[in-house]
Amino acid sequence: MRADRTKASGARGRALRIALISAFVPLSLALVQCGQAPNPTALATNSQANAQVIAKTNPQVFNQQVASGDTFEDRFPAPQFKERFPSASESFLQRQMSDFSPKRAVQQQPQPAQAPYKVASLEPQIPYQRPPREDLTTLVSMKSSAFPYFGNNPASDAPFLNISKGDRRGHRSYSGRVFWQDETYNDSRVLVHVPEHFDVRKPGVIVVFFHGNGATLERDVRDRQLVPQQITASGANAVLLAPQMAVDAADSSAGKFWQAGGLKRFMDESASHLARLTGDPNSARAFASMPIVIVGYSGGFLPTAWSLEVGGISDRVRGVVLLDAVYGEMDKFASWIESHRSGFFVSSYTHYTARRDRELMSMLRQKGIGVSEDMDGPLRPGSVVFVETGDGITHRDYVNRAWTQYPLKDVLVKMSATPALALTRVAATSPSVSSR
Repeated sequence: MRADRTKASGARGRALRIALISAFVPLSLALVQCGQAPNPTALATNSQANAQVIAKTNPQVFNQQVASGDTFEDRFPAPQFKERFPSASESFLQRQMSDFSPKRAVQQQPQPAQAPYKVASLEPQIPYQRPPREDLTTLVSMKSSAFPYFGNNPASDAPFLNISKGDRRGHRSYSGRVFWQDETYNDSRVLVHVPEHFDVRKPGVIVVFFHGNGATLERDVRDRQLVPQQITASGANAVLLAPQMAVDAADSSAGKFWQAGGLKRFMDESASHLARLTGDPNSARAFASMPIVIVGYSGGFLPTAWSLEVGGISDRVRGVVLLDAVYGEMDKFASWIESHRSGFFVSSYTHYTARRDRELMSMLRQKGIGVSEDMDGPLRPGSVVFVETGDGITHRDYVNRAWTQYPLKDVLVKMSATPALALTRVAATSPSVSSR
């Protein structure tokens, strides 16, 4: 009986151990699974399976879960573009190294407009000077510019617009070619250039430039011939006015500069424009009395000659420069030279105009006026200079290269060196002129 009881108790012990082992093994496996990341596929499968079971067994609960966003897509949404690439307002601010350097407090005191300041023992005090401005080059429409023009041609005393076609009016030139008013003689703009160093309070000069045939202000006067750059590079206290003549045409017509007082009206109107552009409306009076230098290139000889003859302010003209431009009107040039001995006259020429330049020299010598044939010396009141340029100097590039490179710059530099011509060279150094 003892043996039977012993056997029975041993069997119960083994059964108990087996039961305990069977209970602990699944529990340990479950605990191991809790320490691992969930499988997204399994989650999706389980979620879909659970959703199907809930939908079948309890539709009301399923609908509530859908409404509350309790789906896999809602709990694990796909990343949005804005989450990977935040907007500018959500991004971190970009910092420079200087942002992390210690800041020093700076107290700025308001300065009076004319407050004096000291300069390193050179002078006790000097008056405040306005910082230099940049060069100003712009196009301004003026009523007194050469065109449009509806008057007569003084050469024939006939209307300048001497041909019509329907509503269009035009001018038939001496060569027989017709130029229409709405294409060739309808641009009233003037190229205005004020160098950064220009000071209206000092003696200065206004350069009036009459371009030649087949030209526009922007393409040729400004960009190809570099007239504004030459004015600035000279360092002279000078501004530029270049009216548009016949637009890109083989025509030298003078337009309103044919009329008596035409140059005076042009200069009077330009004074107010220059005063406005330089920022000092009170300077209009200074511009209205400032000396003038007229430069005529090629076909620009015609408005130059008539401005000297009938312009109404020939006494303000301090100098005349002709660049391969004596194609006629020698009597008008000779008359101005003879009656204005305080000014200077320069004519540089190629073989195209050599015959007429020599004729003009002969006319002046007969009047007892001395003529120089080189530009080596300074320009003085009464200087009359004729300079012949040799081979290799082309008419088309004459504004950039005549007796020297950039002849307008050279004239203004020589003029500035003569105090009697009332022109001050205010720039300490002359910026270089780039070639194009």
